[in-house]
Amino acid sequence: MARPRSILWIDDEIETLDSQVLFLEQQGFTVERAANGDDALAMLRRQSYGVILLDEQMPGTRGLELVPMLRAVDSSLPVVMVTKSEEPDTLRDAIGVEIADYLIKPVSPRQVLSVITRLLEGDRIRQQRLSRDFVARFRELESRRGAVLAWREWIELVAELADWEVRLGQANEPGLQEALRTLQSSVRLDFARFLERNYPGWLAEGGADRPPLSVDVVSEFVRPVLDAHARVMLVVVDCLRLDQWTVIRPLVEQHFDVEVDHYFSIVPTATPYSRNAIFSGLYPNELLLRHPEWWNEEEDTSLNAHEGELLTEQLRELTGRDVEVRYEKIFSAADGEHMMRRLPSHLARDGVTALVFNFIDQLTHGRTENEALYEVARDAPALRSLTRTWFERSALFDALKEAERRRVPVILTTDHGSIHCHSPATIFARRDATQSLRFKFGEDLRVERENAAIVVDDLAAWGLPPRSAQTRMVLATDDHFFVYPTKLREYQARYRGAFLHGGVSPEEVVLPVALLTPRHD
Repeated sequence: MARPRSILWIDDEIETLDSQVLFLEQQGFTVERAANGDDALAMLRRQSYGVILLDEQMPGTRGLELVPMLRAVDSSLPVVMVTKSEEPDTLRDAIGVEIADYLIKPVSPRQVLSVITRLLEGDRIRQQRLSRDFVARFRELESRRGAVLAWREWIELVAELADWEVRLGQANEPGLQEALRTLQSSVRLDFARFLERNYPGWLAEGGADRPPLSVDVVSEFVRPVLDAHARVMLVVVDCLRLDQWTVIRPLVEQHFDVEVDHYFSIVPTATPYSRNAIFSGLYPNELLLRHPEWWNEEEDTSLNAHEGELLTEQLRELTGRDVEVRYEKIFSAADGEHMMRRLPSHLARDGVTALVFNFIDQLTHGRTENEALYEVARDAPALRSLTRTWFERSALFDALKEAERRRVPVILTTDHGSIHCHSPATIFARRDATQSLRFKFGEDLRVERENAAIVVDDLAAWGLPPRSAQTRMVLATDDHFFVYPTKLREYQARYRGAFLHGGVSPEEVVLPVALLTPRHD
């Protein structure tokens, strides 16, 4: 709720302020005056004010002593200190009681106006500017719909849309958010066709111009840092979207210089495929050939149980030497506490400390099954807010701060993102079809609506392990999720509104990879 355009100016020399008061009134503000703290408190109890201008050096109750009394009446009231004192201690004390601003007398009317305008109208002015900027940019972005974009242009577009999603969400602009969602939906369809046309070629032509993929994360981003510094911490946050990274980035920047790049997840954008590709540097079919004992999709075991060994093997091939790898997977707060006890020792040694954090993935899956989680992470803005709240108190943030203290650079990334799914897509399949909602393998798979999925018959061309001759793969596009005609209502009720992954959308595929360099004192 906006605060009123009224000012309470508290100063024992109030009669000297006539010209200042007149100027503010000419700008449309109502100004009332109080010569001491008691009068000011009495006036504040009778009515609310938009901002208080407060002299520090008054007889009786000093300005700083008056601040908590004023806040007891109106806890959100912005207070601006206007004082002759240039003492450092006064400034520190003012900062300590969270003064909104600090002006040294003599002040010009324009200085006072600038501070008051920022405090009372800053949010509205910023929101108006944001709206104007988005409307202008929206027209440009819409004009690119259906255009042929190179992969670098796709990264720029997707990153920009994620940034707009965060900014409009923070500004609470529902009309503009709806316009953005409509644009994102059309962009997703274009992106799916782009990936369908180009993905097999990226895998077939090793030297061709292609985006960095999951298999390139260690060679392109981790190894150069390891070569330069002898030690590096690799952090993989399972299922972190670009917009979620955007809201935690300011917290990271308090401790590190941050350089952000991007890469494309391999498909399916599911952990057994995408995260193994990061740690091994291999596509799934290559991983199966090299380690058939570690890849058995028929058994009910984790296909990500050997990431530490895979990373060790990849680094040996990349560097021609043995590189020590300390690998930790963090599922719970208890895991985080145990990891933090070992982390100082890990970071003290040369090599790679690799940490995998599963909270975001657990959250996105768990909200579908847990009503309370669903309520607190109902939509993308709520999921971003919950991500930031978790990060602030997480073992991940503690680990980053420990790396910063020990001057160890960090590569922070994710294995895939997720998409907020609202559109069921009917699929016809035999009993042997896999169960995932955004991708499926099976014989004679058929999706009712053509634009709801990409159909892949040549698994090898997409870097995937062989199955039976008739097996094909379908990958959901846009915000679709697969439902069977026999369980249509059950699946719609259960999974509509879920955050899912495994398919082909910019939110799942285009991912951040950030180099965090500790700041030196």
